[in-house]
Amino acid sequence: MNAGVEPIFWMGNRYATGLQRITHDPREITSEGFWAISISFEGQWTCANFANVSESQFAQSDSQLVTSEFQSSIGRDTYIDYVKAIQEDISNGWVYQVNACRILSASIDKDFSLAPLFASILRNNPAPYVSYLRIPGIEIASASPELFLKRKGNIVTSSPIKGTRRTGGAEFGSKDTAENVMIVDLIRNDLGQICKDGSIDVPRLLGIEQHPGIDHLVSDVTGELKENLSWQEIIEPLLPPGSVSGAPKSSAVKIIAEHEKVRGVYCGAIGWIEGDACELAVAIRTFWKEANLLKFGTGAGITWASDAESEWEETELKAERLIKIASGKIT
Repeated sequence: MNAGVEPIFWMGNRYATGLQRITHDPREITSEGFWAISISFEGQWTCANFANVSESQFAQSDSQLVTSEFQSSIGRDTYIDYVKAIQEDISNGWVYQVNACRILSASIDKDFSLAPLFASILRNNPAPYVSYLRIPGIEIASASPELFLKRKGNIVTSSPIKGTRRTGGAEFGSKDTAENVMIVDLIRNDLGQICKDGSIDVPRLLGIEQHPGIDHLVSDVTGELKENLSWQEIIEPLLPPGSVSGAPKSSAVKIIAEHEKVRGVYCGAIGWIEGDACELAVAIRTFWKEANLLKFGTGAGITWASDAESEWEETELKAERLIKIASGKIT
């Protein structure tokens, strides 16, 4: 981040300014104040405490366009081999589902700001959990459609997405519904570690949500928290998010580590914590900066019923609209 650029956080018209401190230790999150949170897929926390929070729309501005081509960390043939390797692990009983991802990168100037890109995302790709974070060392512009964790008092909700189709496309198939139910079961087990016995519920199963150019299958899992848990004790048992790792989670994470480089910001969590409330999104459909690169992740859930070529196409579909926005092809 350039010197003199104000640190800010924006999500759902919550506009935070007046950065007071940054910590990577979640034990330092106090019950007082407003915290912007970014957690990497690998579990690295960045917690930014802001002094001022107001209700405000994000400032509109002209987009800075990405003029170089995005390059994929994994090519089509390698990705297809990755899918087939996962299916072999499934056939051997090692895992049931794995989210296989790749990272797109484009060269940018060192002064490139994601704020104009985020303003363009708000205009052209509205999503339930859009957010922007700019603090020293981190700049993220997210168009996430997926709720990782919402807390209000002692009630928590997670809303995993599994199942993607182009708007107006064919009906969701058995692979999509089976995958969604599988991840719902994983989320139920995750929440069961932090919630009171008998309090876990699934008030929505296999709901269809419409987003720009894409439809998703979405379910809601809720529960009532056990008493006297710290924020670290609430969130860490849920990491990494189940919908972008796999089931069983421990096996899926090992497979991901074998085939992918560090995901970092992508597929982690981003959002805010304040008092006994939070709203954290899964960091998908997300741009972030690393040195002179603008990065964007895309992935697909792989099961035994997956078709490898179709899964590659799903990763293309998920990235298509937002990459066009970044490149000025949708303004």
